[in-house]
Amino acid sequence: MINYSDFLNKEVAAIKPSGIRRFFDIASEMDDVISLSIGEPDFSTPYHIREAGIDALEQGKTWYSPNRGFMELRNEISHWFSRKYQVDYDPSTEVLVSVGGSEAIDLCLRTLVNPGDEVLIVVPSFVCYIPMTELAMGIPVPVQTTAEDNFRLTAENLRRHITPKSKVLVFPFPNNPTGAVMRREHLEEIAAVVKEHNLMVLSDELYSELTYGDEPHTTIASLPGMKERTIVINGFSKAYAMTGWRLGFAVGPEPIITHMTKVHQYAIMSAPTMAQYAAVEALRNGDKDIVYMRDQYDLRRRLLVDTLNQLGLTCFEPEGAFYVFPDIRSTGLTSEEFCEKLLYSQHVAVIPGNAFGDCGEGFVRIAYANSLENVKEALRRIKVFLDTLEK
Repeated sequence: MINYSDFLNKEVAAIKPSGIRRFFDIASEMDDVISLSIGEPDFSTPYHIREAGIDALEQGKTWYSPNRGFMELRNEISHWFSRKYQVDYDPSTEVLVSVGGSEAIDLCLRTLVNPGDEVLIVVPSFVCYIPMTELAMGIPVPVQTTAEDNFRLTAENLRRHITPKSKVLVFPFPNNPTGAVMRREHLEEIAAVVKEHNLMVLSDELYSELTYGDEPHTTIASLPGMKERTIVINGFSKAYAMTGWRLGFAVGPEPIITHMTKVHQYAIMSAPTMAQYAAVEALRNGDKDIVYMRDQYDLRRRLLVDTLNQLGLTCFEPEGAFYVFPDIRSTGLTSEEFCEKLLYSQHVAVIPGNAFGDCGEGFVRIAYANSLENVKEALRRIKVFLDTLEK
């Protein structure tokens, strides 16, 4: 009998499966489950965007695109960045279209990280950063944020984790799972530390358009001296409800984007053609769609925060993305116990906080990318669950 472990890459074999998918898979096999687990918008892709993809298919536009993506789309990405943030990127050399934001993150880390380089990763955060760093033979260095700081990264905290081997800062804001954001005054403090220690920044801004309140998202690349040391990752999945189209992009310094393109060229070659045409339409005419969906998310956000606090699950008010991150330690349960018991007893699926880093223990992530009616019913069931714990 073949011992397949002898053939496996040791880094791949050591990686744990995603803690998010575990609970999603359990819930998918149960009846009457309200899933607040996956960051999947409950909206369909807006019709005019779908129509652009359909038109591309009907016109036979099914060929490969250039490795970097169609110039038409790269021009629109460049215009979008200039319009939103007053930061200019050359669409010929500083923009790369990828298969989702996740591929762009992988390309960036594989391009920047040498064996033994330390990658500073803000946690709690999305599950991919640490495994991707390890696959690039880098050393992940978690930089823990806390509820006391509204899960923002502080300059003092960042400094404590920097060593001579530090090379890249993974900077994911608005944050998944906490919903935390970094406003301009916070970014200025981080930028000063980054420049002082000559770090590169991988700024994952996939939730940039889902920022609540009167102050819009600010990209760290817009600060003085930061464009040249920042690779910004963004995409279409969350803002335009285009998760299944699998399209993202990276913008950054030409030398970095050029080498990222080489990896993309050999591993993937190019992003889906019809998705790129749909994305052109999204960038040109999708602003109203974003506003509508963001307003709907905001209603659910405020309802969740208010109700969870009333139920005794302390929850700071997230200002971005579509997640809340309540503290469940008052129940006496671990994060995984809480999620398992809630799922099996009340058929509500949420994600344990430790899926996003050890410091997430004692919290759970609740996604409000579901209808207001389902959110209300889920809260009713959570109240029943908490009442049973007290008896």
